[in-house]
Amino acid sequence: MQSVFEVVAEPNRRAILSLLATSERSVGEIERQLGMSQPTVSKHLRVLRDAGFVQSQVNAQRRLYRIKPEPLQELDAWLEPFRLFWSAHVDALERHLDRVSADQQNVEQGEDR
Repeated sequence: MQSVFEVVAEPNRRAILSLLATSERSVGEIERQLGMSQPTVSKHLRVLRDAGFVQSQVNAQRRLYRIKPEPLQELDAWLEPFRLFWSAHVDALERHLDRVSADQQNVEQGEDR
């Protein structure tokens, strides 16, 4: 069985997960949205299903897929320390931009006088 990281490392699977994040979809809808062939979509959905990322439900003559959030929690936990790192950097950037904006306003007010 593949690890969570191996599953989401593949770009087509990430694209499928992104689509399913907004609503459940059929294989046909995923094909049209992503411009993939039906066999390709089915192959990636099988990997996602086997890894526990998606589940399916039969609705009339089509199968609808939706995200299961549990495997994503492992990714979320792994990303937490990086969020803390970036949060500090984003806060510093925000302070810098505020200073630049204030300096620019001071310059513009000085030109108006």
